[in-house]
Amino acid sequence: MPADVLDGRHTRWESHRATRRAELVEATLRAIRRHGASVGMDDIAAEAGTSKTVFYRHFTDRAGLYAAVAEHLDAVIVRDISAAMQPQLAGECGAVSGVGGEVEGGRAPRLLASAIGSYLTMAESDPEIYRFVAAAPFLASAERPAGDVATGIAREVGTQLGRLLEASLTSQGRDPAPAQTWGHAIVGMIHAAADQWMAAGGSASGTSRAELCARLTDLAWGGLSAAMARAGAGS
Repeated sequence: MPADVLDGRHTRWESHRATRRAELVEATLRAIRRHGASVGMDDIAAEAGTSKTVFYRHFTDRAGLYAAVAEHLDAVIVRDISAAMQPQLAGECGAVSGVGGEVEGGRAPRLLASAIGSYLTMAESDPEIYRFVAAAPFLASAERPAGDVATGIAREVGTQLGRLLEASLTSQGRDPAPAQTWGHAIVGMIHAAADQWMAAGGSASGTSRAELCARLTDLAWGGLSAAMARAGAGS
């Protein structure tokens, strides 16, 4: 059989497989929202109208399905942080105390406010999905990845934020080398604060999303603005 025919079949199969995996992830998300973060495979398979065997064929095991859901959440957060570069999204937190007009006129603080707001909005608007990924009750102890189960999310979002900070530093003629470190540090702070806030009940805890967003933006921009001022001019 000609190689181009085989290649065409392979491409079609890979496309079909990717589409089917996406459908199964969507069914898993629906099951999580319906049954909560501790959903089991039986409920997930029932939501998809298929069997657990089909899921294992596409994801190998429960850890593989968990990873696919985490990757989906990564993509949502990164998409929203990328969109935060759009000026019309910069005002989610409103006026942020302690940084004065910088929030109104500076790209970096606007980015921070929008990135933090996007993360908190995702956590509060889809709490069971957030808990599914952040706490991983779906996985047995032996199935859990080493270290923090949400490390993948933090890594991807931190990298994206670091790239945006690099662009901001470069546009100012400053050294962009620290940007990745700053991006990952800021995301770690947001992640820890969001976990604590969600565990306390989110906005029902007495701290609204806008209030928490403002507090975190104050803290992050207070340190970041000083660090950016010290960054040497680019060569």
